[in-house]
Amino acid sequence: MSETAEKKAAPKKPVLSREAMFDIIRGPLITEKATALSEKNQVGFKVSLDATKPGIKAAVETLFGVKVLSVNTLVQKGKTKRFKGRPGRRSDFKKAFVTLAEGQSIDFTTRLA
Repeated sequence: MSETAEKKAAPKKPVLSREAMFDIIRGPLITEKATALSEKNQVGFKVSLDATKPGIKAAVETLFGVKVLSVNTLVQKGKTKRFKGRPGRRSDFKKAFVTLAEGQSIDFTTRLA
């Protein structure tokens, strides 16, 4: 294969079923900080721990019909708390902050089609 053919090959988008997309995106992050990020055209989601940035981008673009510029992720470690007097531990979860293209927005008050 020549060098020009390699340069023209665009990176492949992950091909996901609609069910797999709903497995990746668990729900929106509704916090004060996540709401304040909407001024910067960003939206927060709880995602599965094994979700990748390209998978999150493909799922958000397909499910919500928006253009995603970037995805930032972090893993929120579970806290040690007491449940009914006994020590326990909350589960770890992953957050994804998605930057949308200019003029795009996601309205969480309406339901998905």
